[in-house]
Amino acid sequence: MKQKYEQQMKKGVLEMLVLRLLSEEEKYGYQLICELKERSGGMFLLKEGTLYPILYRMEDDGLVINRWSEPRGKEVSKKYYRITEEGKTTLAELWKLWQTFAGSVSGVMIK
Repeated sequence: MKQKYEQQMKKGVLEMLVLRLLSEEEKYGYQLICELKERSGGMFLLKEGTLYPILYRMEDDGLVINRWSEPRGKEVSKKYYRITEEGKTTLAELWKLWQTFAGSVSGVMIK
């Protein structure tokens, strides 16, 4: 049962976390997956089937844009994602909302 609730909680913050990583520099999908896993201590173990729909949705919303890298030697071309100005504004709003949300939850849970 715990897994079901954990998944629901994670869904609510994935966009914010992806935007945060992209605010540092442009990244490709697998790089995002690895960084989320590493920086969250293994809490966020995303599959490509979870990450790419998020990226596509954020592209549709104008929060990120993409570009293809030029292949070099045996290296294949990679699709890099970059945060837009609208994405940076949304990230700031999401972070503020998250802080309010977390504080409110703590207010209920901690008496």
